[in-house]
Amino acid sequence: MTAVEKIFAAHAGKAGTAAGEIVTARIDRILLHDITGALAIDLLAAMGADRVVEPDRVVLVGDHYSPPPDPTAAGLLSLMERFAAEKGIRHLFTTGEGIEHTLLPEQGLLRPGDLVIGTDSHTCTAGAFGAVGTGMGSSDIAAAMALGELWFKVPETIRVTMTGARRRYVTGKDLILQVLGAITADGATYKCLEFQGDTIEGLNLDERMALCNMAVEAGAKTAFVPPDDKTRHWAREKHGDGGMAQAVWSDPDATFQTSLDFDAGAVEPLCARPYAPDNVAPVAATAGVRLNQVYIGNCANGTLTDLRQAAEILAGRRVAKGVRCIVVPATRQIYRDAMREGVLEILAAAGAIIGPSTCGACAGLHMGVLAEDQVAVATTNRNYRGRMGAHSSQVYLANAYVAAASAVAGELIHPAEVTGA
Repeated sequence: MTAVEKIFAAHAGKAGTAAGEIVTARIDRILLHDITGALAIDLLAAMGADRVVEPDRVVLVGDHYSPPPDPTAAGLLSLMERFAAEKGIRHLFTTGEGIEHTLLPEQGLLRPGDLVIGTDSHTCTAGAFGAVGTGMGSSDIAAAMALGELWFKVPETIRVTMTGARRRYVTGKDLILQVLGAITADGATYKCLEFQGDTIEGLNLDERMALCNMAVEAGAKTAFVPPDDKTRHWAREKHGDGGMAQAVWSDPDATFQTSLDFDAGAVEPLCARPYAPDNVAPVAATAGVRLNQVYIGNCANGTLTDLRQAAEILAGRRVAKGVRCIVVPATRQIYRDAMREGVLEILAAAGAIIGPSTCGACAGLHMGVLAEDQVAVATTNRNYRGRMGAHSSQVYLANAYVAAASAVAGELIHPAEVTGA
């Protein structure tokens, strides 16, 4: 079996499963945020369910409208707080603790082998930790809270093997952009992308999050990185000696839907041009686009690794005049770690705005939206028309090195053009 087949088998109480099989599976973690999660709360009541069957499996995170920009947004956070109190839900994060997909592993609310569902499409980020995570509709999430289980079709798995040493300034963000450019936005529809190879083994957990986070931009149901010593160290730190008890790996003779091979050593720093995450090109080929805003942050690229990369570029340099550079650590703990290391001081001295942990600008809601015809480079995961603001605005997706270098230059640029290295 593949790893994802094993995880579904374990959660369905079966000895084995096969791709395409329909199973009813127990859920380890149910993740709700303040927009679509609030809808799930209303739907639970509409279903006539008077309780959450396993409150400790539910996690409520206020991150899209945090801090709340208006009374309606504040009301959504208040709804979650009341719901948690009424249903006995302990895992409540509505006071700026962080963005859900980064917060979940940081808080130890995830472990290898888990099955996680959420009201957000980027729940597939959990694959970085050897788990299966998938986004679902609010009605499905409501049903899961009432029942503790849901039905699933076990997805086929595409094996993505990446080998070779990465070039300077190439990160996990570039690797997933390379995949997206190759297979397009529907190339993995309802599949699992399993990432293997020595390049993947060389990524730290932060960069694996960036890799798995954007699997959904290829239509994938989920993503998966086989657990290794890095995963094992993290799991032991969060869960003790039993942290790897549920961990699984694909069998050597597992059946994959297809296999894709990439030479990571040939990958350059990349960007996704408007208006699609699979509209990928080398940064060097798109250089010169003038910018109004640079945004460094989001659920998978507001990590300490990303902030360090940005600081490496911005140290001793200044953000170009007329460019708004916004940096958003993904969690409060990352903010504190970056502050303790002096990373935030470097970023602030360069002229960056340091914001609280929020999805606000990424989702085009608040704290960094774009005006008509404005152009941004962002480390976020989507650049559809109107995604970060006005309908005619444009967003180029790139890694933190590229974003920081572009902030200095005032235009999209390869980091080596700024650093000379």
